[in-house]
Amino acid sequence: MCGIIGINSSKPVSATIINSLKKLEYRGYDSAGIATLYDGSINEIKSEGRVDNLEKSSLVKNMEGTVGIGHVRWATHGLPNSINAHPHSSQNVSVVHNGIIENSTLLKKFLVGKGHKFKSQTDTEVIVHLITENLKTENIVESIKKH
Repeated sequence: MCGIIGINSSKPVSATIINSLKKLEYRGYDSAGIATLYDGSINEIKSEGRVDNLEKSSLVKNMEGTVGIGHVRWATHGLPNSINAHPHSSQNVSVVHNGIIENSTLLKKFLVGKGHKFKSQTDTEVIVHLITENLKTENIVESIKKH
């Protein structure tokens, strides 16, 4: 289970994402995170526990970006901690996800063989690494469609 929010705006989005995540967390989530795109870079902040923990971070208060995603998580893969919280990001890809990737172990093994290093225990992080790998030879649309 999770709650997901995404915003593309002409104004900074971090405060709106945080407020939206608060509205989604009524079901008892165990971690939260936000990522924004600013000046071509992905900024990601995650925390264990409720959205209030995320909101208290001084990094979130200073987070810039007019494009962003947020996520509240009920752990299914990996412990409920900030490392396993979503979003999961590489230098140029950030992902939130609801569901289970049934072949994640096989995909992870393939990606580790290509030199990818995983930070979390989640199946979702596989998506980030797959898209990042595919971006080496494909455009963004094809990178997402592949596999």
